[in-house]
Amino acid sequence: MAAYLQWRRFVFFDRETVREPSGPDGAGAKPFALPPGIAVCDSGRGSLVFGDNMEGQIWFLPRSLQLSSFQAYKLRVTHLYQLKQHSILVSIGEDEEGINPLVKVWNLEKRDGGNPLCTRIFPAIPGNKPTVVSCLTVHENLNFMAIGFADGSVVLTKGDITRDRHSKTQILHEGSYPVTGLAFRQSGKTTHLFVVTTENIQSYMLSVKDYPHLELDTHGCGLRCSSLSDPSQDLQFIVAGNECVYLYQPDERGPCFAFEGQKLIVHWYRGYLIIVSKDRKTSPKSEFAGNEAQNSDKQVLNIYDLCNKFIAYSSIFDDIVDVLAEWGSLYVLTRDGKIHVLQEKDTQTKLEACKFMLFRKNLFEMAINLAKSHHLDSDGLSEIFRQYGDHLYNKGNHDGAIQQYIRTIGKLEPSYVIRKFLDAQRIHNLTAYLQMLHLQSLANADHTTLLLNCYTKLKDSSKLEEFIKTSETEVHFDVETAIKVLRQAGYYSHAVYLAEKHEHHEWYLKIQLEDIKNYQEALHYIGKLPFEQAESNMKRYGKILMHHVPNETTELLKILCTDYRPSGSNEGSGMLEGKKANSEEFIPIFANNSRELKAFLEHMTEVQADSPQGVYDTLLELRLQNWAHEQDEQIKEKLHNEALTLLKSGRFRTVFDKALVLCQMHNFKDGVLYLYEQGKLFQQIMHYHMQNEQYKKVIEVCELYGDQEACLWEQALGYFARKEENCKEYIAAVLKHIENKNLMPPLLVVQTLAHNSTATLSVIKDYLVNKLQKQSRQIEQDEQRIQKYREETTRIRLEIEELKASPKIFQKTKCSICTSALELPSVHFLCGHSFHQHCFESYSESDSECPTCMPENRKVMDMIRAQEQKRDLHDQFQHQLKCSNDGFSVVADYFGRGVFNKLTLITDLPPGKTATTIEAGLQRELLIHTKRST
Repeated sequence: MAAYLQWRRFVFFDRETVREPSGPDGAGAKPFALPPGIAVCDSGRGSLVFGDNMEGQIWFLPRSLQLSSFQAYKLRVTHLYQLKQHSILVSIGEDEEGINPLVKVWNLEKRDGGNPLCTRIFPAIPGNKPTVVSCLTVHENLNFMAIGFADGSVVLTKGDITRDRHSKTQILHEGSYPVTGLAFRQSGKTTHLFVVTTENIQSYMLSVKDYPHLELDTHGCGLRCSSLSDPSQDLQFIVAGNECVYLYQPDERGPCFAFEGQKLIVHWYRGYLIIVSKDRKTSPKSEFAGNEAQNSDKQVLNIYDLCNKFIAYSSIFDDIVDVLAEWGSLYVLTRDGKIHVLQEKDTQTKLEACKFMLFRKNLFEMAINLAKSHHLDSDGLSEIFRQYGDHLYNKGNHDGAIQQYIRTIGKLEPSYVIRKFLDAQRIHNLTAYLQMLHLQSLANADHTTLLLNCYTKLKDSSKLEEFIKTSETEVHFDVETAIKVLRQAGYYSHAVYLAEKHEHHEWYLKIQLEDIKNYQEALHYIGKLPFEQAESNMKRYGKILMHHVPNETTELLKILCTDYRPSGSNEGSGMLEGKKANSEEFIPIFANNSRELKAFLEHMTEVQADSPQGVYDTLLELRLQNWAHEQDEQIKEKLHNEALTLLKSGRFRTVFDKALVLCQMHNFKDGVLYLYEQGKLFQQIMHYHMQNEQYKKVIEVCELYGDQEACLWEQALGYFARKEENCKEYIAAVLKHIENKNLMPPLLVVQTLAHNSTATLSVIKDYLVNKLQKQSRQIEQDEQRIQKYREETTRIRLEIEELKASPKIFQKTKCSICTSALELPSVHFLCGHSFHQHCFESYSESDSECPTCMPENRKVMDMIRAQEQKRDLHDQFQHQLKCSNDGFSVVADYFGRGVFNKLTLITDLPPGKTATTIEAGLQRELLIHTKRST
């Protein structure tokens, strides 16, 4: 059976007969008929072109079916060639009897008397011997035209074929066999001409001088049985013999197809090979050939898809003249003048029609190739791949199925495929699918987990390494998920590599410390991190590292808290600014490493004086602990000095209470006393010595700080008074100071010492005698002062009475301001000062006050007002009375201010005077007389 009969047959074209346009009456249109005598035809530029062999006319049939013609030759037209890119028509015909073929070139866009313009005419004769023209072809660039003859010669016209002056004609080929086909092939700047005869096939290179040629085969074909394919078949030259169809490149023969039958016409149309051949056998009825058996004089038109190896259409016609392509359809001309149109179905209709049959017969490869050749969208192709994969899966061909499912990636939901291959026996298929899913960057975290689990189940370490070590631009997956899966599966080295490569620092450290337990490497890795990340990771993992590598961890912390620069940084140390962490935040890391903690804290205090307060607090506590637990006296003394030196550094002023508590907890006596002194807690210092019964120290404290806090002497007296031991020496020292400073009333001293059975009268005899003598002398002085004040008061009262009862004689002769002789008018005051009136008016601020006495009078008035304002300050009085060493003087002061005076109400005033006037007058007189008496 012929090979083509094994190809699948489809009906991708609809056949119709071209009919004339309907008339005005709407009656059914009859089939369109061409004029008789049509022998040659071609198409292009929107028309079908025909030539008759009876009258020499050329006919044009546009899409509107309005047939037109013009007289091209006097006798007949034998060949036509319509260029597709130019409105140029080349024809060969005869104007007289005999063998006198003429070539005419027509410009269809220009007119000459209503007909197309003939731009060139020349005879088509090779040399001087007349012969019949067998074939004609023209290059689309209008620079080449080839004419084949029955005697085996080929004439080539090179140059502008539309003009005589710009072209050159020469015999290109001579042979013994008729030339049956010609075709130009343009590839880049290279032009080839294929020449086929009844017995051989040759290729000429026209782009090279002397036109070298190559014989491609030793068999040929009949007239009109050759054609040139389009770029989809690489512009191959097609030659159809009776047994096979051959395809040729310019330098070699290509594939061949076993299509039997006598070939009559061959054309190439949109990727299809069209062959018209004789139907020598009686064919059974079919959908392609109608219902009746066909006779042997019929002709079969087959349309082949060489790429996908199927027959797109097949039908029987009566005596086909030619097959033309125009307006996106094929037109079949038959000898009876009818035209049949073959309209290709749309892509979707073709695919739906063929898919049903191909899927039913499980011909998925053909369906896929067909879909690709018709440019089916990716969704449609994906559905075919899916069905093909399902078919192979059901047959048990899992390897083939997974390859088809891989082709659906991006369209088909991955879970559809994954569920089918979760069986352990098919894990390698699932792995292949997941790999491709990741390569196309369409995998999610679950897919990554599943793929890594597949690798670990298969124990395929090489594939696993290849997967995780692929550059980030080639594969994308969820790195964190991959790390988790590898860690869970025990592939720690792979997980660490992935974490380091993608800078998942937390995972890297977690695996190194918790799984691999490589503490040195983890610490080294932290030292290479940027500052913020190094700081956070040291806070997180510092305790573990301190436990296993204490020295190295301490060194890294010193660097981190002073001047940190990543150890692996490519930048110069001078270019990269160092950063430092808060050293106080890392103290908890040293919980069980006091030695390293001390080294760290001492380093921080040495290189960074402004370290946080917590550093100094912790260092103090650490030194006190070491001092308290040390047994060696020399070392203990050294630790004592270190702790005291730290206390005296001045770093504990703001945390005085905390430092004091630490010293008290560890019974660090010198530190406690130093802090008491710094905090001016003198009573606490004395109490400390009292508790330790250090009598001399008690006296020393009183002597040192008694001036700042006088109550220390009182407390010391009370302390010694309570002692039953013989403390006469210390009591005498205290009493002497109390006496000198007058710190306590004698009665209180006696009452205090009355509690001590060993303190006899002889202890306080000197104190009491001295105290009584001082008081006696004070009494005498006070009585003298009282007598003086009484005499002064009596004198002032007499003066006041004299002013009230006796006239005042003013005997001043000079002005008290300008010291010039006094002249009238003048102003005199009771105080004895006199003034010129103009001087008084210039200098006086008040008409009723003496300018000379006014400043002193105002001071006295201010004092009186101040006393009156302070009369009700009882709280202040109580405070001063409590805190004063001499309470009697405080009471006397307030008594003088009138605090204890009884309130006197004046109910009746003298006629014409107000209380304010009387008070002002009395105060003024009192001030004046006081001034005079002084």
